Amino acid sequence: MLKTLKDLFDQLTRELSPDAAAPADGHTLQLATAVLLVEVMRATPELHEAERDRVLHALRRKFALRDDELERLIELAHETARTTHDYHRFTRLLNERFTQPEKTAVVEAMWEVAYADDHLDVHENAVINKVAGLLHVTHGEYIAAKLHAQQAVRGTAG
Repeated sequence: MLKTLKDLFDQLTRELSPDAAAPADGHTLQLATAVLLVEVMRATPELHEAERDRVLHALRRKFALRDDELERLIELAHETARTTHDYHRFTRLLNERFTQPEKTAVVEAMWEVAYADDHLDVHENAVINKVAGLLHVTHGEYIAAKLHAQQAVRGTAG
């Protein structure tokens, strides 16, 4: 299993490289989305189970994946996030393949992750702000996504 996971990670790393010429497949888009969500979790030193649950929820909503596939995707996203230095290669893929509403939904999911632990950290806010800019999400879409995420998290917290 570890070899298979490493092979998939190596393939996705090649596909996500800045000079990759081939169009992104579904797995690459899934990983790019997952990395951006995981980056919100990694913005603070402590990892919260509620944030991880929100990442899984968002990925399950966006992609038709089984639980074991989601777990592998999260694992790959953590590994990729640890070794990445910028968001451009991930946001570039999303800009190429996602519609504006889909990109806004990614930003909303990022807000949901940030609000999952009932505390919005300044570093989480900075990550989301940067990614939203790279995804060309307008200020109005950004604010609407933030408000929708707050309501969604409050609605499931009770």
